[in-house]
Amino acid sequence: MVPVSLEGRCHCGAVGWRFLGQPDSATACNCTVCRRYGVLWAYGHEGEDITVDGPSVAYRRGKAIDFHFCSSCGCVSHWRAQAVQDDGRRRIAVNLRLTDPEPIAKLPIDHFDGLNTFDDLPRDGTCVGDLWA
Repeated sequence: MVPVSLEGRCHCGAVGWRFLGQPDSATACNCTVCRRYGVLWAYGHEGEDITVDGPSVAYRRGKAIDFHFCSSCGCVSHWRAQAVQDDGRRRIAVNLRLTDPEPIAKLPIDHFDGLNTFDDLPRDGTCVGDLWA
């Protein structure tokens, strides 16, 4: 049974998120920030399919996105676009590593080359559960 929503919380429980529905995949980015954080992203729009709660601190990277983390335990919870899109919506992504492994174990991992080309890379058959085996 596909869950109606996913929830994730930082290690100490102060910061959390909710993703309505089930993502189609998890994205592993190799940019200079994401590869250091070791995150797996699921994307959406703030207040629509993704909501966040709790006090987070942001690291502003350039003029595009802010990476949010818990000031107590240090877990990266999400990133949030600095600008609102033309349609009035704001992009946001949550760190799937903060949710329970079982509901996302079979999600394929999409690789994104955020370091060089800013292109999606071909899937290699890896699923989230393969990382936790």
